[in-house]
Amino acid sequence: MNKGLMIVISGPAGSGKGTVNAHLLRTGDFAFSVSATTRAPRPGEIDGVNYHYITREEFLRRIESGDMLEYTQYCGNYYGTPLKEAEEVLNTGKHLILEIEVEGARNVKARYPDALLILLLPPSFAVQEQRLRGRGTETEEKILERLARTREELGFADCYDYVVYNRDGHDQDAAGEILSILRAEQCSMKRNRDIVNTYFN
Repeated sequence: MNKGLMIVISGPAGSGKGTVNAHLLRTGDFAFSVSATTRAPRPGEIDGVNYHYITREEFLRRIESGDMLEYTQYCGNYYGTPLKEAEEVLNTGKHLILEIEVEGARNVKARYPDALLILLLPPSFAVQEQRLRGRGTETEEKILERLARTREELGFADCYDYVVYNRDGHDQDAAGEILSILRAEQCSMKRNRDIVNTYFN
C-alpha cells in the first residue's frame, strides 16, 4: 500500500485521546493531523502543535473555499481538518490520525469511505465524570455541558468501525489495541482487492 490509511479517533472529553495518540505517534508509522480551531489556546498549548489557532473569520473563509476536509462547531467554537495537510500526510505512506468529534468523523466517512473510524471511551460514564472533575480546570457548567455532549455523541456510536476502552493506567494497552485493529485492516480483503493481479506479476 503506497498511501497511508486515514484513521479517525474520536472520544468524549476525558477519554484520553491525546495520551493514546501520543503512544501511536512514537511508533513512527503515524502522523497527526493538526486541526484548526477558533478557540483560544489553553495554558501550555502551542500553535501548530496542538491546534492551528485561527480567527472565526479565517475559518469561515476556509470553509467557503473548500479548504477544510471536515469541520464542526463544538461548545461555541469551530474545529476542522485542513484538507491540504491531510493529503500531504497520506501521500508519504504514513497513517493519518484525525482526532475529531463525531460529526466530523461522519463527514470524513462520507467523503472517504475507506477511512477507519475508532471510538475511544473511558470504562464508563461515571469514570469519565471523575476524570473531568479531577482535572480541576473547568467550571461546573462546562463539565455538565461536556457530559451532556457525550450522551448526544454516543447516539451515533454505530457509525464507528471499532470501539476501544481506555482504562485507567492502561492507555498503552488501548494504543496496542488500535495497532492490532490497523494490522487486521491492512490484511483485510476489502483493502487488498488486487491480490490476484499483483500475485502473478
